[in-house]
Amino acid sequence: MVSFLAAAVIAATPLLFATLGELITEKSGSLNLGVEGMMLMGAVIGFSAAYGTGNPGIALLGAFVAGGAGALLFAIVTVSLQGNQVVTGLTLTIFGTGFASFVGDKMIGLSVPASVLEFFSARKIPILGDIPFIGPVLFRHDVFVYLGYAMVIALSIYLYRTRAGLNMRAVGENTAAADASGIAITRHKYAHIIVGGGLCGLGGAYLGLVTVPIWQADVVTGRGWIAVALVIFASWNPTKAFLGAFLFGALSILGLRLQSMGIHISQYLVDLFPYAATIIIVIISTHKNRKEDLPPGNLSEPYFRESR
Repeated sequence: MVSFLAAAVIAATPLLFATLGELITEKSGSLNLGVEGMMLMGAVIGFSAAYGTGNPGIALLGAFVAGGAGALLFAIVTVSLQGNQVVTGLTLTIFGTGFASFVGDKMIGLSVPASVLEFFSARKIPILGDIPFIGPVLFRHDVFVYLGYAMVIALSIYLYRTRAGLNMRAVGENTAAADASGIAITRHKYAHIIVGGGLCGLGGAYLGLVTVPIWQADVVTGRGWIAVALVIFASWNPTKAFLGAFLFGALSILGLRLQSMGIHISQYLVDLFPYAATIIIVIISTHKNRKEDLPPGNLSEPYFRESR
């Protein structure tokens, strides 16, 4: 059980980064369905930077910038040009898929350099890693996993304990009122959309640098769509996002664990588990009634100052 839960944390990490990225994007009032594309862009640029330089810091920076660049395209079309957010997000996914295929075509089969693999090797956190049960599950992982923990804490503080986070939530909840109170709407939207895209890029980078350190064309395999559903499951709350990512991480590796226990079940059926759970989550979300469980009031709605 301990090894299974520890593996679930690893499987949850790319989902966690993508979910947090989409969460802050939606909290600012924008619905970006291009998570899959931004993860692929981050994965291919992160891998390319790692392979070319052998420097894990440059690889992470490249992945963040790549995801942020994809989000910037989304922001230009939807915020500045008032384009349809759903269509633009879907187009971004198609663009990211093509971009990853084009850039990664000559890297298929190449491996991450040893220096990068060493940097992302598992390291036990002193004292915390020695706690019975909890230590092996949560505190004996690579630095990327610990960065995910830090992002959950930092984002929770930012959203609910800072003035900037309050302004961001106001923009997503009631854009006209936020504008009337003097909040710079366009600046807030751009900033949070781009940072959200960068986090999605980091989620993709984890898949290409740690989970599968040999480049393959479709390394993300639908996790971006699961992240979109996880935002709903988490009720736009970073702490719940961690729990949701952990649950889906466990579902994604359940088939391998069942086989190791001698329980033979079709791998194709097991692969359906996360996506079936996604559908169930979307259905359940339609029955949420509490204010804190509802999406931001102006989510996906274009804002025209003149119509205020």
